[in-house]
Amino acid sequence: MSDEIEKIAKDIVHCAYLVHKELGPGLLERIYETCLLYELNKMGYKVQQQLNIPIYYKGIEFIEGMRLDLLVADEVIVEIKAVETVNPFWEAQIISQLKLADKKLGLLINFNVPLVKNGIKRYFNSRYVDKNS
Repeated sequence: MSDEIEKIAKDIVHCAYLVHKELGPGLLERIYETCLLYELNKMGYKVQQQLNIPIYYKGIEFIEGMRLDLLVADEVIVEIKAVETVNPFWEAQIISQLKLADKKLGLLINFNVPLVKNGIKRYFNSRYVDKNS
């Protein structure tokens, strides 16, 4: 991972910590998304919210693709949850989002945990993973 992407990811985690420290667990995903967007914008990041990603199939573009919660600095996908247990479907979802959006790193952040650091998981686009490491 490039130093730039690692810095963005570190800043996202920091902002998630600030939001979780202020609000705690137990709220709706949309609330966490809005507050995280605010914190990231305050840090100077360009963040796209609820961004549609088209699907390309056999040369045809389908607009009814997937939707990203947040795309930070056009580099890192953030999928936000506020659930008791992370469903494997959401893990597959973020991996698919990375592939369709052609991004290297995605963060799945579950705010419904006592410590937000325990609710953050990193996912990588296999296209960019060094097979020799």
